[in-house]
Amino acid sequence: MSTAHTPFLFDARGISKRFRHAAIFGALESLGDGETMRFVNDHDPQPLLEQLRQRYRNQIQIEYVQRDREAVVIDFVVHPFKAEQAAGGSCGGGAGGCGCSGG
Repeated sequence: MSTAHTPFLFDARGISKRFRHAAIFGALESLGDGETMRFVNDHDPQPLLEQLRQRYRNQIQIEYVQRDREAVVIDFVVHPFKAEQAAGGSCGGGAGGCGCSGG
C-alpha cells in the first residue's frame, strides 16, 4: 500500500447503481491529502475510472489491489493539489481545497 494511513472502505456493491458515481465523488472529495479510499465493487469500473482521470487528473492515484471474479478492489490515493492542475479547469477537490479555476 502506498500510504501509512489506514484506507477508508467504500463498498459500492451495497449502493444503488443510480447513486454510485455521485457517492464515490462525494467520498473522494472528503479525503485529505495522503489519505486512501479502498473501493470495492463487483466489476471493473472502467467508465468511472475514466471520469476520475478527467476530473482529478493526477491528484487521484489509482492502484488495483484485487481484480478477479470475486471482487475488484482499488485504492484511490489523494495527492496534494498543485497549482498547474487548475489550468485545465478541473476540480481538485479533497480536503486540501478545490482546485477548480471556476471558483
